Amino acid sequence: MRNKAPDLPQPELSQLHRAGDTQAIPGGRITYLAPLPLSTGQPPLDMSKAVSELNDTWLDFGGGWPNVFGWQHITGGVCVIVLFCLLVLPAISFMLLPTNLAAEVYGGFFWTGILGGAAVFLLAYLGYRLGMNDLKRSIPIRFNRQRREVCFTLTDTQETVFVPWESLMAWVVEARGATQYGVQQQYGMGVGYAHPETGKWLKLEYLAAGLPLAISNWEALRAYMEYEVHSLHEIQDPHLPRGKDDPPWEGVHTLRNARRRMRERRAKGEVGPVFAFFWYAYHVIELWNLPGYLTEWEAKRLMKTRPKLRPAEVEEWSKPLPKEQWAKPSEELVRLSAEVRRLREENPHRSIEEIFADAYRRQGVEA
Repeated sequence: MRNKAPDLPQPELSQLHRAGDTQAIPGGRITYLAPLPLSTGQPPLDMSKAVSELNDTWLDFGGGWPNVFGWQHITGGVCVIVLFCLLVLPAISFMLLPTNLAAEVYGGFFWTGILGGAAVFLLAYLGYRLGMNDLKRSIPIRFNRQRREVCFTLTDTQETVFVPWESLMAWVVEARGATQYGVQQQYGMGVGYAHPETGKWLKLEYLAAGLPLAISNWEALRAYMEYEVHSLHEIQDPHLPRGKDDPPWEGVHTLRNARRRMRERRAKGEVGPVFAFFWYAYHVIELWNLPGYLTEWEAKRLMKTRPKLRPAEVEEWSKPLPKEQWAKPSEELVRLSAEVRRLREENPHRSIEEIFADAYRRQGVEA
């Protein structure tokens, strides 16, 4: 999963934190968003594509799906090499060289194209396959909103740890560091919990393009657990070529949605004929719907194998409960959430740290 962020600065485990706390780090800071999971006021958006699946009972965070661009990169790269060697170079040679000499060198261009295309395919596919193997081994964190619990499954031991939703730690990181390419700003969102017996970190972090988007990534989880969103469509990037009833993975429907949107933009005059020509030419070169079919095939294979990685107790824990057995939020969370909403309505421009601290003080919650 390309957006995972294992190298971001880590939260401090030696002391307790709550939503609104901040921690200074070299070149930036960490802001804690839970516990308790209070509303941040940001829209619930999963721009990192970290949420792989959800239904009325549970949400999977951190699994991920193969994307169409991976196969477009492979098929497009191969076709560009082959077409360049079989059409462009021979055409140039026939313009610059005598016909008999150009015909003699055509064989070299032909085999260069075939062998070069094969080499590009093998190298690109190897990288893609390594990424797919990581996806097949990954076990997402599962959020069960009916039980108000979060399940971590350790990949190596298959041990499961069930964490109360209101005890889960969440944070966003903004950090600046010097690299060989200059000073870079990083943002990320993470969730985690200290193992009750070993104290070992159970966590997952994702990079984000900016601090508001990192907070929105957490807000998507919080809003789902508090029954404020009910579908993947509600938390995904509104600019993605995705239909409301599409499956959670990408596939042929992704490409068809993109073409439909392109035709709509052309009809509205948002893009001109030159842009549209090259857009369609690119999709022809990467073999039209083939990347979508290949991506869908990989996703369905992944959907069959991933549930087998989970212990049986997790599958049992994931089953829906009768509504009268649904867990309820704590009285403290209900009071603080109402106070946070009221304070935000009074002054929506205040920072979440100020609003949370004020809510704690007014509700008499000790630090």
